[in-house]
Amino acid sequence: MGMILAFASIPCACTGLVNSATSLAVLRFFIGFGGSTFVMCQFWTSRMFTKEVVGTANALVGGWGNLGGGVTQIVMGTVLFPLFKTGMSAEQAYILSCVSSNTHHILRACVGLLTGLTILKISDDAPLGTSSDMKKNGTMAEVSAGASFRTGAANFNTWLLFIQYACCFGVELTMNNAAASYFKSTFELTTESAAAIASLFGWMNLFARGVGGFSSDKANARMGMRGRLWVQTICLLIEGVMVFIFANTSSLGLAIFIMVIFSSFVQAAEGSTYGIVPYVNPPVTGSIAGIVGAGGNTGAVCFGLGFRQLETKPAFLLMGSCIVASGVFSLFLNIKGHAGLVTGQDSEEAIAAWKKMGAAAAPATLQVPEPDAEAAEDIEKAANNDDAQSTTSSAAYNNFLQEIKK
Repeated sequence: MGMILAFASIPCACTGLVNSATSLAVLRFFIGFGGSTFVMCQFWTSRMFTKEVVGTANALVGGWGNLGGGVTQIVMGTVLFPLFKTGMSAEQAYILSCVSSNTHHILRACVGLLTGLTILKISDDAPLGTSSDMKKNGTMAEVSAGASFRTGAANFNTWLLFIQYACCFGVELTMNNAAASYFKSTFELTTESAAAIASLFGWMNLFARGVGGFSSDKANARMGMRGRLWVQTICLLIEGVMVFIFANTSSLGLAIFIMVIFSSFVQAAEGSTYGIVPYVNPPVTGSIAGIVGAGGNTGAVCFGLGFRQLETKPAFLLMGSCIVASGVFSLFLNIKGHAGLVTGQDSEEAIAAWKKMGAAAAPATLQVPEPDAEAAEDIEKAANNDDAQSTTSSAAYNNFLQEIKK
């Protein structure tokens, strides 16, 4: 993660050199690599915090990252668009805005570079130390990326969460693009006013995603995984209902109020999603987090096409219907060892963990979440089919299996 942040700071610093659509596309391509650190960060927080609080940790980290959507709306509405009113052409206004923001791009690149170097130099991979040390002492499996991805992708729960994340984070990305133009055209506002109102959607990330993760953790403390699933389902259903109400609101004040509620539940659903991800298959959490995270971008593309091909109101109604349907999908989430939304039972180990009873009580110090033996065996089978697995890696992995089966 540190290396990618440092790498992404280079094209970020070069933003002021853009002078054509082609150079902009190339630059954005390389800057996009920085966005992949979201998945790495979600995996990192899943390793650094116990499962009792992992929902809150993942939600706060992700929410504050998404806050940039609201900031962008403010900057575009208050800096770039007012330049058009001075009589400048679009090209002149864009050039002037780029010149005035060069300092900002360079500062942002320096912050990214400093953050990446800090992660590389002083951070730990997990409470038990670095990944290399944990692999040496057998507390962490050395599983190939291919085996990890195959195992994560073969889990049906991964794709259900993929769809649900498409219907929350994908919706957020869509609203970041569509909200300003919607308020401008529907309520005949100026571009500046519409952008300021639309920015409220992103600003809810200050607290809403964290609240979703926190609620997931609290529900887990009372009901185990069933509690997390109920929080996820409720957030998605209310989110979908808010879309229907928002699309049929003719009053500007009421539309703003509904959008704030709508945004809050969108981001709360994002937080609750990543409160569930670490439980699906702990040994391959990184791959599962990546697949689920990709669902958000996929959802944005699909909903964006909807807004492009349909009128605004039908596009909102289609999006709301998809969100409600995704909430129903929680009925089919069946995570091994945990109760489902309405069926199934928690295992004795799971009950002891969330009730903090006996030997399975939450430890005083943070520990790496331990995978169960059967999940580890699944990884072993996948790893044995990977031709790239070295003899040394296999030996380390066998030590890992022996440790968790004790």
